[in-house]
Amino acid sequence: MKILVIEDEPAMRETMVQSLQQEQYVVEFAADFYSAQEKIGIYEYDCILLDIGLPGGNGLTLLKELKKENKAEAVIIVSAKNSLEDKVKGLDLGADDYLAKPFHLAELHARVKSVLRRKKLDGNSLISINNLKIDTGLRTVWVDEKDLPLNRKEYDVLLYLITNKNRLVNKSALAEHVWGDYIDEANSFDFIYSQIKNLRKKLKDSEAAIEIQAIYGVGYKLTGE
Repeated sequence: MKILVIEDEPAMRETMVQSLQQEQYVVEFAADFYSAQEKIGIYEYDCILLDIGLPGGNGLTLLKELKKENKAEAVIIVSAKNSLEDKVKGLDLGADDYLAKPFHLAELHARVKSVLRRKKLDGNSLISINNLKIDTGLRTVWVDEKDLPLNRKEYDVLLYLITNKNRLVNKSALAEHVWGDYIDEANSFDFIYSQIKNLRKKLKDSEAAIEIQAIYGVGYKLTGE
């Protein structure tokens, strides 16, 4: 799962980014209105943590732009402005949640997990496809009730493909979603091919009843066998 932290205060931003990375999310950040605007215009995220007061503009303007473009990111407003008016305005504009500063990191993590379940997984933390099951809270995978050990990137690739089941996933979108926007500097997609190859082998060896199809030159599609 990929998260964008839009926060101008350096210490707060660093704390949020590091704590979310420890929870195994891919995390990017923006420190002002214009860099945030650029990121949400180019990239896709599962969740955006959005401060209202930003250098160069208001975070609610970014929220309006997201909704105008019909983008599917979950948005949690994270702001020191704890007035009822700001909260209501943000929720009316389409925010999924509102978290007032100061807050405990455990509460931040809980809010993120909650909106991700609602947005991506229809409120569930368990995903089942044929004989494969994923617990997104525990980041655990089973096939026929037997544990399937995956490394972090293999898990992230599998989860992304599963949440886009039966849809063609462009390889560049997969790379950017799982590895972050630094993949713009990559010379090839060899790192994706390697992870997909290893994941396919583990799924086959465990007799998982799903298939990752390669669409030559384009990307991948996950289907049930």
